[in-house]
Amino acid sequence: MASAYTPGLTVSARTEILKTRRLPLLGEVLVEVGTWVSPRAIVAQAALPGILQTVKVAASLGIDPTEILETLLVKVGDTVERGQVIARSSALWGLVKSEAKANATGTVELISKVTGNVGIRLPSTPITIDAYVPGTIAEVLPGEGVVIRASGALIQGIFGVGGERLAPLVLAVKSPGDVLEANLLNEAHRGKIVVGGSRVTTQALQRAGEIGALGIVVGGIIDTDLKDFLGYDIGVAITGHEDLPFSLVLTEGFGEISMAKKTFELLAGLEGRIASLCGATQIRAGVIRPEIIVADEASCSPVPHGGESEALRGTEKQHSLAVGVAIRLIREPYFGVLATVHGLPPALTVIGSGARVRVLQARLPDGTIAIIPRSNVELVGG
Repeated sequence: MASAYTPGLTVSARTEILKTRRLPLLGEVLVEVGTWVSPRAIVAQAALPGILQTVKVAASLGIDPTEILETLLVKVGDTVERGQVIARSSALWGLVKSEAKANATGTVELISKVTGNVGIRLPSTPITIDAYVPGTIAEVLPGEGVVIRASGALIQGIFGVGGERLAPLVLAVKSPGDVLEANLLNEAHRGKIVVGGSRVTTQALQRAGEIGALGIVVGGIIDTDLKDFLGYDIGVAITGHEDLPFSLVLTEGFGEISMAKKTFELLAGLEGRIASLCGATQIRAGVIRPEIIVADEASCSPVPHGGESEALRGTEKQHSLAVGVAIRLIREPYFGVLATVHGLPPALTVIGSGARVRVLQARLPDGTIAIIPRSNVELVGG
């Protein structure tokens, strides 16, 4: 039988989880290998330099730039307050005096005899990253961040928006085919990650924001509903930085698609547990999947150092692709559609773009057999 390999979405009740937490710029790692951390623990920090503000001292005093040192009341390294006099000159035997004042609070970083200017650096902005999941520090990335090892339930979605959230899971529907309507949401869902069924409506999204829900997990959404809620088309770049009151994770795709039974039952069994959720998505190169993580008790105990796992070495788990296997199609015109492998032709096939690629025969929900490039599918399951 012909076979191939393709990455798939993970839906697992218990698996090893390795999360890389990396600063956006070089900084300081605050933890050591083997340390257990809680989700809110700060594991690394950095300082984003403030903006350099320019004070045109020579121009303000009406002097030549080369004379600036004779007028300055401050030096490089001094801290100054906004409005503080930093230079003073006098003319006509002291009868006429001129002053230059700091236009910002900060540190004097630059004095130029060429331009006659003084540069004041605004205070730096502290940047921190937390652990996001409870677990043990498996690796320290010097100056950059850490890799955290945990174990527990991991559910990857196909698309999402919004950043990282940490909150209890709660079900708002009774079955994976139920639509998450606005009337199903109430004050009890404030500060919670709400699990729905087949899709979520625009009104429900608005209601979730009003009551203070922190996350929504559903099978799908109508693309126009998402656009109406966001106020713009999401595009194809990486998501996760949207200014939203909660994060949204779609487990199946776009449209009214029932959440997979396995996924719904797993989430139902985790109700009341604290979950780490992130809607960040990147479908193209450097794939990033939205996720829900519920760490188990094993993540609260340090693990022996040494013996890197396969994932820690940067390799990716591979899954067998064979006839009868459940797959999800991840390119138009079938984006998000669940199907099964009907056949795996071994020969290269010419597709619409003119390229010769390996394809598979996918049986769609209506029984239609579609020819799909193998790179346009992913496995469903853990």
